[in-house]
Amino acid sequence: MSQPALVEIRDLNFTYDKRPVLQGINMTFPKGKLVAIMGLSGCGKTTLLRHIGGALKPTKGYVKMDGQVMHDLDRQGLYAMRRKMGMLFQFGALFTDMSVYDNVAFQMREHTDLSEDLIHSLVMMKLHAVGLRGAQDMMPSELSGGMARRVALARTVALDPMLIMYDEPFAGLDPISLTVIGDLIRRLNDALGATSIIVTHDIQESLKIVDYVYFMAGGVIRAEGTPDELRASKNDFVRQFVHGEMDGPVPFHYPGADYHQDLNLRT
Repeated sequence: MSQPALVEIRDLNFTYDKRPVLQGINMTFPKGKLVAIMGLSGCGKTTLLRHIGGALKPTKGYVKMDGQVMHDLDRQGLYAMRRKMGMLFQFGALFTDMSVYDNVAFQMREHTDLSEDLIHSLVMMKLHAVGLRGAQDMMPSELSGGMARRVALARTVALDPMLIMYDEPFAGLDPISLTVIGDLIRRLNDALGATSIIVTHDIQESLKIVDYVYFMAGGVIRAEGTPDELRASKNDFVRQFVHGEMDGPVPFHYPGADYHQDLNLRT
């Protein structure tokens, strides 16, 4: 990971009502690379994306995007920076009362002065890239889960962002759609020369397409490395996560009082 960084996170800490969510996070996202952030639900992955997007301010530390500290930007500067980002939300989050075409065209109409003729050409190009040019007149309710995710992906890259963030892009997909989406994420990242960050639980599919992985647990980074390094890792946490083992450092039971003591309280 020796390439220049598009996003740098240094000593990032964040608390909700005095409850630590992120603790001392250090990450680097090089330009042109596809990086995954993995971990159990509640470990702080989505909170981390919200810091990168400038929706939250850290308790300590900083997120730097394209050389600028996100929480130091004023409203105008933050909005300008966000226009350089694309976000694929979990389950797509398409506008349900807009056609496929209008969903993809939305950002172009809102944030540019492009003519409708040029917008039409760009929308067709984006839909063609995800294999859905023929579905331009369909409504979101008519799409399968995999198709909806592909339309959302076309909308995400509509303005050719320099940073693309994916929040659980594989959630709820069948095996074929999952493979298609994974391949599209990799190909679009390389074609656009973008930097991509994937937050996901899907270990095996992600390890096929990403360049680097951070594993999080309890608001801290527990391990990091390339897919090959993580597959060969002897770290107990990594092995449990990669192979989906029940026994390991991540417990099945949420912390609580002694089981027998709890039973006796009822007798």
